[in-house]
Amino acid sequence: MRRTFLFRYQIPSTKEIAEAPALDRPAPFGYSPGMPHHDVVILGAGASGLCCALFAARRGRGVTLVDHGPVAARKVRISGGGRCNFTHLDACAEDYSSANPAFVRSALARFGPWDAVALLAELGLGHEEKNPGQLFCSQGAPALARALEQACRNAGAEFLLRRSIEQVQRTDAGYRVHTDHDELTCDHLVLALGGPSWPDAGATDLGMRLAAGLGLSVLPPRPALVPFVLPPEQQKLCRELAGVSLRARLQAAGHVVEDDLLFTHKGLSGPAALQLSLYWQRGQAMHADLLPGLNLSAELREARQSKTRLKNHLAHHIPARVAGILLPPARAEKPLCELSNAELDRVVAQLTAFPCTPQRTEGMLKAEVAAGGVDTREISSKTMQARNCPGLFVIGELLDVTGRLGGYNLQWAWSSGHAAAQYV
Repeated sequence: MRRTFLFRYQIPSTKEIAEAPALDRPAPFGYSPGMPHHDVVILGAGASGLCCALFAARRGRGVTLVDHGPVAARKVRISGGGRCNFTHLDACAEDYSSANPAFVRSALARFGPWDAVALLAELGLGHEEKNPGQLFCSQGAPALARALEQACRNAGAEFLLRRSIEQVQRTDAGYRVHTDHDELTCDHLVLALGGPSWPDAGATDLGMRLAAGLGLSVLPPRPALVPFVLPPEQQKLCRELAGVSLRARLQAAGHVVEDDLLFTHKGLSGPAALQLSLYWQRGQAMHADLLPGLNLSAELREARQSKTRLKNHLAHHIPARVAGILLPPARAEKPLCELSNAELDRVVAQLTAFPCTPQRTEGMLKAEVAAGGVDTREISSKTMQARNCPGLFVIGELLDVTGRLGGYNLQWAWSSGHAAAQYV
């Protein structure tokens, strides 16, 4: 074959380019023949993945999101009962549970709750405050999911949905992703696959398995923000109280939570129970104060001369069914003036230190999030990049970062996604 030497300003013919040996045309970084090459591939098109894609694409990066679901942001679309509690104005490091508690500080400082509010406004969405600090999307969760996806597309991000991710490999040139449809190579890979909680919304443990396969340490996942199941001997009581809600203070393992408590047919739910489940470990004792803020002992002794029956007196403070079911019938029906000091002490103990050690939680099926995940000590808190695996980023629920109930976990999705987007 005739070889043409190219001098300055001399343009080769199409035929000459096609026939030139491969060694004369060095491959771009990360390129593999037959595979589309990308600047950034984000595995998982949930809240953190979309946020990362949006800000990375706006930096001019070529971004492709890969997800096994038929639509993006499936968890976001049904979060908060469809209302989407997208942040909490008081979010700070103390609101998160992690083996490395300080890890969240940097990302939260750079993209905090008011930045999330500004992002929604930019997307044409409003917000409203339902409870102090808890902000919800005025147009609802599906509207937020659609707006985020459209913003990503407008910024140039590409979506590959209905793709089952089968394998991820680290190569000399970057990363290779194998799906059931195709293979992709990229310079930077972002794991945004979440945890195994809420499987009905498409959640799996794939992200943890991929992270472990790439050499990252993974703390075993466990269900969090999840209802409790009480032992069989207390479930009859739960069935009788099912549907009753009251303010309560729950305590276990040195943690105390005060919020609304809901009795279910199997155990305890409501914000108080869900919050405490973030810290509770199987086998730990738990107690409930069903009259928080009231010195019940002093209050009952002050009313000792009353002929009012105990359960009727207590009905001024808690739902009548609670006292009638938790206390022995003979004692509940007694007039206050006939109760001995010992009986009063037992009433106080039963209602302010009610023993309710859970048998278990309702598991990942009912959990809003999964605690545990990729060990944050192996991840840069500034960039979300793996310290010993250049080009690999981990964000969102997949990390060992779990927020309290009330918008904290979506705020972490935005904050961690934004942090990684600045460096991919």
